[in-house]
Amino acid sequence: MHIRKPLYTVAIISLLGSFSGSMTINAGSDYDRQFLSYPTYSGEDLELTVDGSGTHFRLWSPEAQAVRVNIYDDGRFGMPVQVLEMRTDADTGTWIVSDPEQLYGKFYTFQILWDGKWLDETPGVWAKAVGVNGKRAAIIDFAGTNPPGWDNDRGPMVKNFSDVIVYEMHHRDFSVSPTSGMANKGKFLALTEHGTTNSDGLATGIDHLKELGITHVHILPSYDFNSVDETNLLQNRYNWGYDPQNYNVPEGSYSTNPSDPAVRVREMKEMIKALHNAGIGVIMDVVYNHTALNDGSNFSLTAPGYYYRHRNDGSYSDASACGNETASDHPQMADFIVNSVKYWADEYHIDGFRFDLMGIHDIETMNRVARELKGINPSIFVYGEGWTAGDSPLFADRRALKENVAKMEGVAVFSDDIRDAVKGHYSDAVDRGFVSGKPGLEETVKIGIVAATPHPQVDYSKGNNSRFAYASSPEMVVNYVSCHDDLCLTDKLRKSVPEADDSLRRRMAKLAQTIVFTSQGTPFMFAGEEIWRDKKGVHNSFESPDSINAIDWKHKTIYKDQFDYYAGLARLRKAHPAFRMTKASDIAKHLVFDKIDEKKTPNLVSYTLRNHANDDEWEEIKVIFNGSPEYREVNVKKGEWLVVAHDGNISPDGKLGTEKGGKILVEPYSALILARQ
Repeated sequence: MHIRKPLYTVAIISLLGSFSGSMTINAGSDYDRQFLSYPTYSGEDLELTVDGSGTHFRLWSPEAQAVRVNIYDDGRFGMPVQVLEMRTDADTGTWIVSDPEQLYGKFYTFQILWDGKWLDETPGVWAKAVGVNGKRAAIIDFAGTNPPGWDNDRGPMVKNFSDVIVYEMHHRDFSVSPTSGMANKGKFLALTEHGTTNSDGLATGIDHLKELGITHVHILPSYDFNSVDETNLLQNRYNWGYDPQNYNVPEGSYSTNPSDPAVRVREMKEMIKALHNAGIGVIMDVVYNHTALNDGSNFSLTAPGYYYRHRNDGSYSDASACGNETASDHPQMADFIVNSVKYWADEYHIDGFRFDLMGIHDIETMNRVARELKGINPSIFVYGEGWTAGDSPLFADRRALKENVAKMEGVAVFSDDIRDAVKGHYSDAVDRGFVSGKPGLEETVKIGIVAATPHPQVDYSKGNNSRFAYASSPEMVVNYVSCHDDLCLTDKLRKSVPEADDSLRRRMAKLAQTIVFTSQGTPFMFAGEEIWRDKKGVHNSFESPDSINAIDWKHKTIYKDQFDYYAGLARLRKAHPAFRMTKASDIAKHLVFDKIDEKKTPNLVSYTLRNHANDDEWEEIKVIFNGSPEYREVNVKKGEWLVVAHDGNISPDGKLGTEKGGKILVEPYSALILARQ
């Protein structure tokens, strides 16, 4: 047995942090080549089908010596009430058996004979419903889990991914605080509650999201994960959920009754439908790159070794920094990933998928994911972390890395360029960024502004994280300064600018989000930062208590001006397509940077969106970012300009006043946005 590293002992090298070590390009391990001869099977009847002729089981396990199905009356206790011996279908690598009864209400596990020994029981890799804690699969009628109107449920239509505004949230963080006003705290159902408020009557929950103006919520892992004991929820055990157990089942701790297999399914669908009714899409965080367990995982207990990559000595390779990495380049694993996301899109109406450590997967598989999801719903948004947390046997030029995104059609990657340039490096708490006064980051900020596309005025040789234009379209890039990983923006500013007070830091935060929301690409924000959320300075809060992770909704009253500013950014972006161009050639044509001597005038970036960029009603938009502690003088073309943003205030309609152009002073740590009709 290989000993698994404790999950997150390295913070997964930050799930949204770039791996910066040397990347050895390996040819793949000799150990893994044995698996390439296995027959594969991608039929839709894998593991369980119930129809008019009974209940049918099919398990893919090409090298098993024997397989049986154990049938139970209970999802947790008791001995099998029936044992079905499976027979091999050698050409497909599967084992099959049927029962003439429709076994609704029963539970089951598979058990394989391997190398002369019966392995532990497993619900299999394709369980779609499970008992408490996910150890036994459940047989339920999925039609009975659909809320009223489900057949007509649809998420928002998305013409271009640059139109999307992503809000990353954790179910428990969002609703568990006593200040949330929500009844179903920490549950899927919290996002079905309307009319919830904080103690001052300001909207919380789903009404808050509508008021903020985001288009999609990105929910942290919501499949069945390993670390929370669903039989003891009073223990209040917390986890982000990056420790997968059953990939195709909702997490039980987010339901009101984990012991009833149908409840978690129905309540997740109710949440999704409520968000859709509010005009909000649902993006699901998926972690196909590693499992919580190694030899004891459902993958290992059905087809030992196959689903993972290994070193030549047979030990698990570990590009995830969690003890293992899955092998998307093995055909059956690639099919599993593709068919799993298709299942979530079809059965649960999921509107997008964020792939954790996507660089562990191969480009071909990610292209299949995007292509086949588009066949279900053209509006589905696929993006991921374009890096790994360690080296892999997979060839580097086959990995779904940030630098390979141009090879992936319909897939986007996070921009660590804009993240680290704007706020300071993710791995160094005290490192400052552009918005907190650190000079020399102007060119990297520009890389973020043009969404890492080729631009004649951007010198990629000066980039901190990237040295070439890796994106061929702005729709390949997701911009952000903060997420669940590492220090949130509030804590980062507190640690890196200790001499300032929070009022000054909030100016920096507003500037940071203005850069994100006005840059080309897709903006992404971390839940609660619109009301100055913090996590008490905890860098890696994956299992911290609610006192660290919960959003305090009293902050919406205290920091209402910050919320209003963020909501204004969302309205501005939605109203003006100049910020949402879809072609790199249009960015190069319509976005013109001012020439600034960065040595004489550091921490100043200024540019114009000209000639009704992307058919915008405004002929010109002037955008100026001042990340210095001093006033900066800029030259603006003379004429009548509407003031859209100024000194920490915003009016998407340009009603903050007018400017005549000429020499204009820009306040410290602020953005100035002007527009000409």
